[in-house]
Amino acid sequence: MWIEEAGEFLEMFRSSLPLTCLLLVPVLIFISPVDGAHEFSAYRMQQFDLHGTQYGCRNALVNMEARPISSPLLTRRCILTRLADLTSDRYRDIIEQSAGALLVLLPQNFSSLTQEQWLELEPQMLEQETTVPVYFAYEDEQLLDIHDQIQQAVSSDQAASAAEALLSAVYANGFQMVVSGPQAKLVKDAQINSLQGKLTGKGMEDQLPTIAVVAHYDALGIAPHLSFGADSNGSGVAALMELARLFSKLYTNSRTHAKYNLLFMLSGGGKFNYQGTKRWIEDNLESTETTLLSDVSYVLCLDSVGAEDNLHLHVSKPPKEGSIPHGIFQNLEQASKDLYPSVNFTMMHKKINLAEDLLAWEHERFSMRRIAAGTLSHLNTHQNMFRTSILDDRSRVSSEKLARNVKIIAEGLARHLFDLTSDDATLSTQEVFIDALGVNQESIRSWVDYLSSEPRAAQLMTKDTPVLHTLEQTLGRYLKDVKMVSIKADKREPEYVFYDGLKFNMYAYNVKPAVFDLFLAAAIAGYLGIIYLSVQHFGILRDLAKKTMANNKVKAF
Repeated sequence: MWIEEAGEFLEMFRSSLPLTCLLLVPVLIFISPVDGAHEFSAYRMQQFDLHGTQYGCRNALVNMEARPISSPLLTRRCILTRLADLTSDRYRDIIEQSAGALLVLLPQNFSSLTQEQWLELEPQMLEQETTVPVYFAYEDEQLLDIHDQIQQAVSSDQAASAAEALLSAVYANGFQMVVSGPQAKLVKDAQINSLQGKLTGKGMEDQLPTIAVVAHYDALGIAPHLSFGADSNGSGVAALMELARLFSKLYTNSRTHAKYNLLFMLSGGGKFNYQGTKRWIEDNLESTETTLLSDVSYVLCLDSVGAEDNLHLHVSKPPKEGSIPHGIFQNLEQASKDLYPSVNFTMMHKKINLAEDLLAWEHERFSMRRIAAGTLSHLNTHQNMFRTSILDDRSRVSSEKLARNVKIIAEGLARHLFDLTSDDATLSTQEVFIDALGVNQESIRSWVDYLSSEPRAAQLMTKDTPVLHTLEQTLGRYLKDVKMVSIKADKREPEYVFYDGLKFNMYAYNVKPAVFDLFLAAAIAGYLGIIYLSVQHFGILRDLAKKTMANNKVKAF
């Protein structure tokens, strides 16, 4: 009978507690909680120094319990929140209460976000130095599930009774957020790289005037790896690349070879007070080996030209009537009026504020050295928050409007280069870039797609960056003497300082609170006690089982 067989098998365990425990090990392993870990990419908030002022978070390591933003207890906790739930007041509380860390979950699509709230908070976070590690990660099913589960911890903290709080704590799942590795440190000899190339005009190169087209290529947002800058300044870079392609075709034909040199420059460090442009100007003006800038008649900077039906030429000083800068403005304005009457083309004047640490527009770097310059943008102010926001994504740029604006710029410059401004209405309104010479909207769209898919924070744009390599190769097909110009910060008084540790693998370990271990230990002890007593007194249980089975047979008959 099976009862006798079980008795013989268990007989050897009756006098041995260790053997009894050994029998139960598989059962205990099965019922014990297993620590699960979810690994995901986390992007640390900006950390840099600019002109001696520190920005962003100064810490990187995390190893602490996760709590939701609604938790009343924030000290030495990793606060996990969705971006939509983070406000200026709540962020201030997190910093003031000395939270251990902050992890912000970003939506996959920013269109679902109330953008005004984030545009107000993002610059405040950037400008405020903090020792709290701040990270960002894109939402996924696991992270959203973790976010929902840790809400139970808050409910246990606010339970109506001690028993309810104890029960909630036992059932709730906790998570330990961990980022390990070395602390972030400054990058020695951090470089800012710029690209330049030119088209030589017809005649003696050194005796010809030069017009420069400039655009900075880097972007800025709350975290370097989230800084895509589709409009500011991916649209400016895409416009410059198309202008280089269009004018290279004109300059390869002797009949359309203008008596102007054209200089194209993609500058680095634009979001860091135009450091690349600043050093490039200084090196060329002070050099005795080149007259590159001494012959420049005008510098046209491009910044955010991929949206809206407005184009504003921002200048530091209104140009005098009859001067080259005034003539270029008139040609651009007239080209806009002739080709696209719906576009509002205006000039906006803003004096350079030398008391400010940061310049408003890139052309101010040239204006400070008495080089005529202006910045073309659809933005009417440099204070537009999208210029330094992670919300500046692909949806911010219209390929159609960008192609239209490139057409206006190209036709306006061509009218100046070829002096198509006579009183003859037919001559002054004819288009240069049509048919085979027309603006390629598909090429522009491809550039915007590519640039807005790659983070372009200045800290990431090293010499070997694929984006810079692609831009350099493409410019090499259109222009002559294309080269990369690199600068380093002054070692004694650095204008800028970059730090590493911008992207980490973060781990969320599934853990239980200490009270759960207490309950589990009590349950295991009770279970072991019952099993041990059952083994030791198996005879009694056997007799009871036999008696019960006999009674059941009698009732059956």
